[in-house]
Amino acid sequence: MDGVHDMGGMDGFGKVEPEIDEPVFHAPWEGRVLAMNRVMAYSAGLWNIDVNRAATEQLPPQIYLGVSYYEKWHIRLEKMLVQYGIIEPDELAAGHALHPAKPLKRTFTVNDLEKALTRGKFGRPAQAPARFKIGERVRMKNIHPKTHTRLPRYVRGHVGEIVHVHGTHVFPDSVVRGEGENPQWVYTVRFEASELWGPDADPTVKVSVEAFEPYLDPA
Repeated sequence: MDGVHDMGGMDGFGKVEPEIDEPVFHAPWEGRVLAMNRVMAYSAGLWNIDVNRAATEQLPPQIYLGVSYYEKWHIRLEKMLVQYGIIEPDELAAGHALHPAKPLKRTFTVNDLEKALTRGKFGRPAQAPARFKIGERVRMKNIHPKTHTRLPRYVRGHVGEIVHVHGTHVFPDSVVRGEGENPQWVYTVRFEASELWGPDADPTVKVSVEAFEPYLDPA
């Protein structure tokens, strides 16, 4: 979807300023939010990382730009718990349970910690031969879906070269639309900076993106 979250190549946000000796968490509550997200995803078994990303992208612009990273995670988790019927809106407002607990797919104990923190594998058997090969030039489709996509806006409509073929993987766009895994070939496509940003771009810069096959057309 087109939204404020798709910041690649956009002007006006200033340079990235890495924080020296940045801690893993800036406050204890951030660690708790991370833990709640991972435990609930494991225990509920109702969503994956793609659904998580889509839910974050749907945050209103003023919230997405106005809150910190883990605040986004907190707001997203509340939204998803209500969306999937695990808690009710009145319980969020009250700050505590008001109704009997809903059954979850899995129980969680300390023995499940490693499984809950291990990200699943997304590679799948190929359903068809790859359309493209290393060295081919391809044009990224200029699409504007209303739901989640992994195609960055700043490469849409531009021409690049395939430099790696990764095999087939779960297609996030299909998962978020409720259409199943629909595995697709994934390619690394490399672009000249001038192709993306014009003749004033740094001529020494090249940009690579990982792109699913449905995003590509022959150039």
